[in-house]
Amino acid sequence: MLEPILGNPAVIAACGSERVLVVADYHAGLEVGLRRDGVEIDSRAERRRESVLGLLDRHPVDRVLFLGDLGDSIGEPGREERAELRALLKAVTDEVPVTVTKGNHDGAIETVVGGFGGVDVTDGDGVRIGSVGFCHGHTWPAESVAAAPLVCTAHEHPLVRLTDSVGGRRTERVWLRGRLDPEGFSRYPEVGDELVVCPAFNDLSGGTAVNEGDGFLSPFLPDGLTAGEAYLLDGTRLGPYRRA
Repeated sequence: MLEPILGNPAVIAACGSERVLVVADYHAGLEVGLRRDGVEIDSRAERRRESVLGLLDRHPVDRVLFLGDLGDSIGEPGREERAELRALLKAVTDEVPVTVTKGNHDGAIETVVGGFGGVDVTDGDGVRIGSVGFCHGHTWPAESVAAAPLVCTAHEHPLVRLTDSVGGRRTERVWLRGRLDPEGFSRYPEVGDELVVCPAFNDLSGGTAVNEGDGFLSPFLPDGLTAGEAYLLDGTRLGPYRRA
């Protein structure tokens, strides 16, 4: 049902008659905020856009779904972020339709997507496509999303911090995958079976170090995930995420 693209923070979802490329936490314009904080960094907008287009070239799909936080500004996107978003959406919609599942950084995304006939924007509680429910994860999902056999979410930017044999430390983005715990979703009359938390597509965005006890941000994590395991982008299984 979900097929991670090895080496990439993206996944192909088999959603009934549609194959969907899922990209989470793109955070267009992130460099603008970093510069305001005193970090001198060039824009990686073109690199990000070309990465998505490269995935489309290599993996034919029927739709691209941006799983929340397509933009980085909480409110109205600034000039540089808006230009990045419009260039991205133009390039992608020339190939396939786009669905944007709103995240907490997408409050004014509608002001950018106006005029793009191939873009649909959903509310923050997500959307269900076939047997997969998609929500960004900053708020509780819709009932139809929570009831899907597989729930795919994001927002956490899950990471693990690893130590090598000589004491060197590095941070790696990971997928989290496990059973959906009904007790963590007790507000719903019906819930699905499996829960996947996607890594952030933007490698500058930081995240939650799940193996070092960092607090989760989502209202249904970690309670809604049982027997959760972590996987590196190259597919390496690290085992239970708290001990990865």
